[in-house]
Amino acid sequence: MLTGKTAIVTGASRGIGAAIARKLCEAGSNVVICSRSDEAVAAIADALNSEGYTAISTAADISRKGDVEALVKTTLGRFSQIDILVNNAGITRDTLLMRLKDEDWDAVLQTNLTGTMYCTRAVLRPMIRQRSGRIINISSVIGVMGNPGQASYAAAKAGILGFTKTIAREVGVRGITVNAIAPGFITTDMTAQIPEQHQNQLLDLIPLRRFGGPEDVADAVCFLASDAARYITGQTLHVDGGMVM
Repeated sequence: MLTGKTAIVTGASRGIGAAIARKLCEAGSNVVICSRSDEAVAAIADALNSEGYTAISTAADISRKGDVEALVKTTLGRFSQIDILVNNAGITRDTLLMRLKDEDWDAVLQTNLTGTMYCTRAVLRPMIRQRSGRIINISSVIGVMGNPGQASYAAAKAGILGFTKTIAREVGVRGITVNAIAPGFITTDMTAQIPEQHQNQLLDLIPLRRFGGPEDVADAVCFLASDAARYITGQTLHVDGGMVM
């Protein structure tokens, strides 16, 4: 389905990002996976390569423009093209607004929103030259509906939605699609920290009455990256079991 394509996946050391990297490999892509932890992504790349896929890893902090530029340079140096970018990397600094420190607000916005901008801007020139590309931004239902204690995270994820629509309008004529995915509550290390009582309350809000798995998001990414989604751009695909309608 994606044979011969080259994809970059940020925040791919675990959870959703790791599942996306694997699914893109299974679909035939060469995949460059990155996170701030070199050892973690190296282990994932080694596992994928041992199964016959093509994956390379690199450490990159997407909140730093220089790291992003190096990531793109490494990808082009190895594969000569960039067909797919998945902006998945993100952090949280959750607390009520009255207790939120300025530096925590700045850190979340810098990584989750500005980092998405850095990565997107960096891949546009090679995508424009080849007159094709797929950019997929991982947002969140929190950016759509909000959530107490997550003001910075909600603001960043909501910003990604507006950013997605704007860039889709800017580069559509160049054959590049830009879409977002808004996962609901997905079973990851992050959601495992939610108290059981709160998890039960959340399940009551989900018509399918279960949390999603990382593979549910990964499948949506592969769809948006494929030719089957060639006429879809500027959209947000909710992968949330019906939580937000």
